[in-house]
Amino acid sequence: MEKLETKRLLLRPLTIDDSGRIEELAGDYDVAKSTLNIPHPYPKGSAIQFIESIFNAEKNNKILMFAITEKELQLLIGLININLSSPYNRGELAYWVGKQYWGKDYGTEATKKVMEYGFNHLNLNKIFAASFTSNPGSWRIMEKVGLKYEGTLKQHVARFGQFYDLAYYGLLKEEFKTETQNKSTNNK
Repeated sequence: MEKLETKRLLLRPLTIDDSGRIEELAGDYDVAKSTLNIPHPYPKGSAIQFIESIFNAEKNNKILMFAITEKELQLLIGLININLSSPYNRGELAYWVGKQYWGKDYGTEATKKVMEYGFNHLNLNKIFAASFTSNPGSWRIMEKVGLKYEGTLKQHVARFGQFYDLAYYGLLKEEFKTETQNKSTNNK
């Protein structure tokens, strides 16, 4: 898997050495509660198992996961992935960023780059994402990167003993290409 670069970030493959940092950042309750799958409390040592499961899923073309790292400090600040559905040629985005990095547009920057990669290099027909409706930070990222609101599934998931609505956003490759062409035309 290749590395992706933005103005401030390097998106690179995970390594086992990332396990401690993942546990540190994902262990924050506010980060865990904004996701479907991060356990809380985060079990000590379990990030190694998580990373190994990602390696296995990547080998089977089920997922493409990147460590989001600040270029300057080369410090992991979060994770972003596309869950791949080959039969339908689509991918589902998922991401989280450590709490101390919230509000700095790192999530938006990483998501834009991964979407470009998904459409231009993986040749996906559709990229979509879901967010708790109670997590505006996540669905605002989706809107900023051009994903279109597709609908809300009421009380679709349960997390920490409470049901949550999920808002779904998506974008087709043809829409992405049109928007990219329009932006490049407007910037000339």
